[in-house]
Amino acid sequence: MAGVFIVAAKRTPFGKFGGSLKNHSITDLSEIALKAALAQAGLKPDAISSTVVGNVCPITSKEGIYSARHTALRCDVPIERPALMINRLCGSGFQSVVTAAQEIKLGESEVVAAGGTENMSQYPFVIRNARFGIPFGTTPPLDDSLWAGLEDQHVKMPMAITAENLAERHGISREECDAYALQSQQRWAAALKSGRFEEEIAPVPVKTRKGPNELKVDEHPRPDVTMEGMAKLPPVFKKNGVVTAANASGICDGAGMVILASEAACSKYNLTPLARLAGYSVAGGCPTVMGRGPVPAIEQLLHKANLKLSDIGLVDVNEAFAAQFLAVSKELGLDNEVTNVNGGAVALGHPLAASGSRITSNLLYEMRHRNVQYGVGGACIGGGQGIALLLEKC
Repeated sequence: MAGVFIVAAKRTPFGKFGGSLKNHSITDLSEIALKAALAQAGLKPDAISSTVVGNVCPITSKEGIYSARHTALRCDVPIERPALMINRLCGSGFQSVVTAAQEIKLGESEVVAAGGTENMSQYPFVIRNARFGIPFGTTPPLDDSLWAGLEDQHVKMPMAITAENLAERHGISREECDAYALQSQQRWAAALKSGRFEEEIAPVPVKTRKGPNELKVDEHPRPDVTMEGMAKLPPVFKKNGVVTAANASGICDGAGMVILASEAACSKYNLTPLARLAGYSVAGGCPTVMGRGPVPAIEQLLHKANLKLSDIGLVDVNEAFAAQFLAVSKELGLDNEVTNVNGGAVALGHPLAASGSRITSNLLYEMRHRNVQYGVGGACIGGGQGIALLLEKC
């Protein structure tokens, strides 16, 4: 991946379910993130060759299916420049970076805006198969598209049960899951206090009862949580199971955008690279244990790059569930001291398509703070996939 560089990376704070961002459309959120990224890079919109935006559920707003295009147009990217909307579920933010890099490597683009956006608060209730009439006297079922989307219909299994399957396979206890969730919350709080998120955050204007304000901090984290408090919560999906509301990722709203450029474009526009995209990998796996997807993805990535896990100074794997993350950690042999060092989705929340963009942003800034040569970010993907990126310091 020589010659593909990340030159800007910004994200909105993540809003809690039904929180401050509930009335911001997916396009509103990605627009804010992209404008902030352009300002950070010192780029004019006409430098953007292409825009790639990941999203899992575009029907959250009337313009949702146009979101990638509208994001670019709202940011004054010339109308001649194309836009693409993609969906690799929870890996969509990462996939936008991969797609952008492929465009650059093929010589189709010089500078690409790439990211992910999701408003899970706006997932609608729907009535299916009503277009051609509802029989008299029948009441059609109202389908919660958010709840339905969290179940893999191919294997008839909610995502949480796939995490339960991994916990059973690896002998992961409820107490281990709660302890890891506590660590995620505490690491987020420590990172916030030390200013670790300041470089990546793009504040979002919000309306409050007291008037206009700005959301500058993630809303979902609960840094005051305790092991005793978490122990009182019942398992949600399985009797005597391990997955609870406290040790699963939060349902949230947010967006992130990164800007990638070729080596020639960095010179042309006088851009300062934040990191080089050194590689990527996508892998398939069994849907009933979809959470282990980062295992083959990271293994393939390291093999292609001729690196060992010991060469990687920072790792950030999306925390869909504490049980899922712990299974991945055990299989790969991750070092807890250099993994998810600023907390993860259990604390911050997981607005599906935006999480890969968040991880990419935080990973590259943390690499720079710690003077780390290589960093790896990855995520599991519903349906049985995994995706991973390799970043190298510049």
